[in-house]
Amino acid sequence: MLDRSSQKGPKRKDAIFRVTAPDQRSGVFAVEVQKRLEPRGVGELAARPPATPVDAVRLVLAPHLSQSVCRRLTEAGLSFLDLTGNGRLELQEPGLLIQTQGALTNPDREARSSQSLRGVKAGRIVRLLVDSKLPPGVRELADRAGVDPGYVSRILGLLDRQALVERRGYGRIVKVDWSQLLRRWAQDASLESRGTQIACLDPRGLPALLARLKEFAGRYALTGTLAAEVFAPVTPSRLATLYLDDVAESMPSLGLRPAEAGANVLVIEPKDDGVFIGAAPRGGLTYVAPSQAAADLLTSPGRGPAEAESLIAWLVENEDAWRG
Repeated sequence: MLDRSSQKGPKRKDAIFRVTAPDQRSGVFAVEVQKRLEPRGVGELAARPPATPVDAVRLVLAPHLSQSVCRRLTEAGLSFLDLTGNGRLELQEPGLLIQTQGALTNPDREARSSQSLRGVKAGRIVRLLVDSKLPPGVRELADRAGVDPGYVSRILGLLDRQALVERRGYGRIVKVDWSQLLRRWAQDASLESRGTQIACLDPRGLPALLARLKEFAGRYALTGTLAAEVFAPVTPSRLATLYLDDVAESMPSLGLRPAEAGANVLVIEPKDDGVFIGAAPRGGLTYVAPSQAAADLLTSPGRGPAEAESLIAWLVENEDAWRG
């Protein structure tokens, strides 16, 4: 969503300030205030005629700018600053580059709640959009996710404003920026939000656990690093993360016991069956879909985020191997 800058023609500058170097060379920033700026609005803002004076660098100021908006502003060559400290100010003459990071999420609770992908229903919709090479329509999404079409429409509206989907005609989805959608989903719905988690110890180590899982009759799915290394080169895991249907009943049969320290297994009893969508056996073990593994790793501790990016890079190069 673009604020006042959506008006046609040059926009009145809200403020001007000049930066002067010790050798008296100087540059000018023309400030443009936005109450709210969505990723979709960045392109509209960048396409407007430049502010006056013509040699001024445009500086976007807003209460909060999301990571996606900051990335798009940078790509568009615009400077920016928000009231939480996210900023990038760049001048070619004199040479100046200041870059800072502030709040990743909007501190305004009301604004944040209206733009969230947190929750099991939103998660199911995200997974369907990410995993489907041919984007489903609203009613198909609703049927497959088991949610109301009205809710699907609201989520798609959010994703459209965030420039994570592209729609044509009567709202038909023609493109999904699935890698950025995964990152956006992880930002709102971390691994901790998936369900009840228990840190456990398998005294015999991970090879023993994996051997028992091959004989385990209950429903489970491995995620995290163990799932990522099936597809992409990542550091060998010292922690197994797995979803289990009934943790209390399954832990004893798997030889696991709760551990306050030295845990090598993280067991999650999920809030929703969506984490099992697309799970498949490989080498006698069941793993979550690669998109689920990437989303889980993005907010996992340690090297999890870096391993997620390695997995996403593999997914980008091999879309035909996993998108249906």
